[in-house]
Amino acid sequence: MNVSLTPELEQLVYAKVKSGRYLSASEVVREGLRLLEERDRLFEIRLPELQQKLTTGVAQADQGELLDEEEVFAELEADIQEIEAQQS
Repeated sequence: MNVSLTPELEQLVYAKVKSGRYLSASEVVREGLRLLEERDRLFEIRLPELQQKLTTGVAQADQGELLDEEEVFAELEADIQEIEAQQS
């Protein structure tokens, strides 16, 4: 299989190999694909939870149960930090 990369991505691959962490360009690409697969898997796990939260939020909004913007952004920031901590 041949893959075309942008010059920037090609340089990234070469830099990774040059760093000594990877033995070949193929190893760098395989690791990148493994990480992509892991990200997709995490997305699939989280998707039903996010859909449920949206459904709950819409129902609450329809009933007039709304949060102010500061509360919403604080909750979103906490969720983002939790996701980032799980990915580390």
